[in-house]
Amino acid sequence: MATSQLSDHIFRPSFHRRPIFRQCHPTSIFLTPPKNTKIKTIKSQKKIKYVIYQSLVDKQSPLIKSPTVDMKKLVEFLYEDLPHLFDDQGIDCMAYDDYVKFRDPITKHDTIDGYLFNIAMLKQLFRPDFQLYWVKQTGPYEITTRWTMVMKFVLLPWKPELVFTGTSVMGVNPETNKFNSHVDYWDSIQNNDYFSLEGLVDVIKQLRIYKTPDLETPGYQILRRTAVYEVRKYDPFIVVETEADNLAGNRGFNDVAGYIFGKNSTTEKIPMTTPVFTQAFDAEKSKVSIQIVLPSDKSLSSLPAPNKEGISLRKTEGGIAAAIKFSGKPTDDIVREKEKQLRSSLIKDGLKPKLGCMLARYNDPGRTWNFIMRNEVLIWLEDFKLD
Repeated sequence: MATSQLSDHIFRPSFHRRPIFRQCHPTSIFLTPPKNTKIKTIKSQKKIKYVIYQSLVDKQSPLIKSPTVDMKKLVEFLYEDLPHLFDDQGIDCMAYDDYVKFRDPITKHDTIDGYLFNIAMLKQLFRPDFQLYWVKQTGPYEITTRWTMVMKFVLLPWKPELVFTGTSVMGVNPETNKFNSHVDYWDSIQNNDYFSLEGLVDVIKQLRIYKTPDLETPGYQILRRTAVYEVRKYDPFIVVETEADNLAGNRGFNDVAGYIFGKNSTTEKIPMTTPVFTQAFDAEKSKVSIQIVLPSDKSLSSLPAPNKEGISLRKTEGGIAAAIKFSGKPTDDIVREKEKQLRSSLIKDGLKPKLGCMLARYNDPGRTWNFIMRNEVLIWLEDFKLD
């Protein structure tokens, strides 16, 4: 499996300077009713100079031309500030106008206080994990960001995972050099206008139960989530594998399971992981292997050798894969239909799927109800760029 390359835009450029603003802590906003934000004390000399500068700009005659907006510096600032969106430091509210338009498909606020209140509410209810990929200027007074946000709804007993990927378009007020709008666009829906019924349905669909065992899984990052599939960047991982009969079959499982249960050259018992993969390497699915992923703290040099013929160890270099998720018992016909659906969607979206596919089975079929099983069909991609 060849490793696909992400766009150069994913990796954050290095900057030497950034604008200095005051930090706000959205958790305090959540605990008390929103109030107008005021500067009470300023300790840093740089912050004093910034406030004096802003005051002089505000008092200028309308006949005097407003200072030019340094968009490069604002891009630099967002690279530094947005990763703190849901941590204890919080975003810097001094970078926003008091009246800032915030919109996503199901939420709207028109003040910085409402905006911070929304951040705090998400932090309390969903424990968001926010990943920023790139920030760039897309208009005279416009900056666009790309991100992924993964959340767990902690109020529900099964704590469902909600995933949103997309872009935010942030407007800049040239009179104040501050942000005056923030509009989110989700990759998973077509109608991103507020209020989007499609957006609400997208949220509700993600609340369903999928049972994922509390075991180690291969590390991956969700780069994009559409209505049909996720695009993931997988870390390298090692598998123990042997020949299988078909994608949904179990032939060979006992052999690879035996390896981790101690049937190896040193009789070492290795912790179980999830999922179990079956992989077809060609379009005809004439060659299929069944695989168990080995723990990430293992290396090929530290693992014991298999002591049964036909079993081998192999390192998968990771890369970019698209995954479609479904529940129920994964028969061969269902797997082939899911692969067809996934491949068709990828081609329609202009992506380049490779030959073959993988079935990921996360659950013990003898101990899990069919309707909460987690299964996935994955196809590796080439030349993927996160635009």
